[in-house]
Amino acid sequence: MAHMFLNGQAMEGGPFHHHLKGAPQIARTRTAAGYRFFSIHDTCPGLLPDPSSDAAIEGEVYDVPEEVLRDELLPGEPPELEFGIIKLEDGSPCFSMVLRRGELERGVHKEITEFGGWRAYLAALGREY
Repeated sequence: MAHMFLNGQAMEGGPFHHHLKGAPQIARTRTAAGYRFFSIHDTCPGLLPDPSSDAAIEGEVYDVPEEVLRDELLPGEPPELEFGIIKLEDGSPCFSMVLRRGELERGVHKEITEFGGWRAYLAALGREY
């Protein structure tokens, strides 16, 4: 099993939650401070570690079987994201998807850090999660 922090469409109630194949949620939490948050085409979010940021981003941690992670969850991620390790608010490390190196420099992703989470951003767009 692998602990995976989710902060977008695969969270509980989201359209990609079924990719977890019933993996149990073990926490609703936030990242530690030190992240920026971006919208990728308004279809999914991307975390970006940034030590100069004091923002923490909402999400959920799941205990995901390795084969589900490999065969279901990761193949559905957009090319703008890559598998990485983040730090949770309690200081523990956790797997997560993060903005791929070089993506920020492309200048095409809208920064949404001030919303603090994907659900709040979607609500601001008038979209339900």
